[in-house]
Amino acid sequence: MKVLLLNGSPHEQGNTSRALAEMEKIFHAENVQTEIVRVGSLAVRGCIACGSCKEKGKCVFNDIVNELAPKFEEADGLVVASPVYYASANATLVAVLDRLFFSAPFDKSMKVGASVAVARRGGCSATFDELNKYFTICGMPVASSQYWNSVHGRNPGEAAQDEEGLQTMRTLARNMTFLMKSIALGKEAFGLPEKEPWKPTHFIR
Repeated sequence: MKVLLLNGSPHEQGNTSRALAEMEKIFHAENVQTEIVRVGSLAVRGCIACGSCKEKGKCVFNDIVNELAPKFEEADGLVVASPVYYASANATLVAVLDRLFFSAPFDKSMKVGASVAVARRGGCSATFDELNKYFTICGMPVASSQYWNSVHGRNPGEAAQDEEGLQTMRTLARNMTFLMKSIALGKEAFGLPEKEPWKPTHFIR
């Protein structure tokens, strides 16, 4: 089992890192390999809807997005964590996810996804919902915890005081591990669910 964790914070040792570290401890205890990639401090432009990825099999902008694609393909699960800015995820992380999910051609169904929001106070649930949409549009089961996946803290290190938030992270990692292992067993015994040919229906004729 392997999990790719994306840190959408621009701060190397911020509270988002603390939340992911709490998950990583559980993954390692469960013999799940992890790789954390911090993308929040990178210069990443958004998708321009050029369609080149349909021909090339990768994004036309050759940056971290194309580096992440094979890591994502190899992984059994993806954790996406972000600080909250104006009740939304870090814009750089959103640019990465837009391009990664759209340009990477491999089948993402049945990879387990989990989102984590970190905030001083409010906006966690809106960010949580925003990030989960990347998973649910492509058949990825979403891992849940004992509460919405959020941790609170503003200044570096304050997340360590959010005992319930850190417990939520540990529970999330355990639940995600269980889902990944269960899906692996299900694939072996039953294969993946049948997929129908896509029937695109446009609202403007």
